[in-house]
Amino acid sequence: MSQDAAHTTARLYLCTDARQGRGDFADFVDEAFAGGVDIIQLRDKSLEAAEELELLEVLHQAARRHNRLWAVNDRADLASLSGAPVFHIGQKDIPTGAARDFLGQDTALGLSTHSPEQVDAAIASSAGRNGLDYFCVGPVWATPTKPGRAAVGLELVRYAADAAAGGVPWFAIGGIDLENVEQVVEAGARRIVVVRAITEADDPAGAARALLAALDAAGN
Repeated sequence: MSQDAAHTTARLYLCTDARQGRGDFADFVDEAFAGGVDIIQLRDKSLEAAEELELLEVLHQAARRHNRLWAVNDRADLASLSGAPVFHIGQKDIPTGAARDFLGQDTALGLSTHSPEQVDAAIASSAGRNGLDYFCVGPVWATPTKPGRAAVGLELVRYAADAAAGGVPWFAIGGIDLENVEQVVEAGARRIVVVRAITEADDPAGAARALLAALDAAGN
């Protein structure tokens, strides 16, 4: 999968920590990719830079085996050093323009948004070759992976679906699982980011396949 596919064909995006308690990061990301996950982002604030680079190489190799994409969160320096094809930032991280200057044109850039104003700004900043490649909308529902972050609800998903129609790709994120993915699709999302729906599954590959099937079913 080329970098361009990150924001044109990717539908299922997974964020995971380093799984230090389980010690199965390599097996886990391999299984998730095998199940159909398009992009895996390593997001773990507890890691030292050297530790993260080691795990990013593991992720890189798994992505290469499955012809998929992988992403770095927040750290542009680590994205550059690891050669990550996708880099994701939040509203308080490095500005998108600075990230593009630092990483160049070959890295797909993504941004988190939490309000209509931020969605509008993300869409505006996608114009031109230096702009964003995708954005995320959420958290749709409250989630322990983002403590203190208020849920935005399905209304912001509907807003993004209208505002970005036919334009920059976007993903819904936050508490999405098999029980509610149909609601997210009905609100206008065609791409989702998940965490616990796969990271807490006994069968990561099976969980990914089930989510993709649910996306297909809800979109028909």
